[in-house]
Amino acid sequence: MRAELAKFLMIVGVVVFIIGLIVLVAPKIPWLGRLPGDLDIKGKNYRIYFPIVTCIILSILLTILLNLFNLFRK
Repeated sequence: MRAELAKFLMIVGVVVFIIGLIVLVAPKIPWLGRLPGDLDIKGKNYRIYFPIVTCIILSILLTILLNLFNLFRK
């Protein structure tokens, strides 16, 4: 029981660390969020932004990385 809890806490720690790195590094990547296909609707008193293509690309990359991780874990 303790070994499972320890593994879970270590995994949570690594995930939080990776999220922190992403938050730290993301503003330094100039093209992230400004790809062709990302919708940016500007009005007189409002702005609506939908990073559709950025989300699709990040989703594909994360899917590939997680599948590779799962493949090597077995």
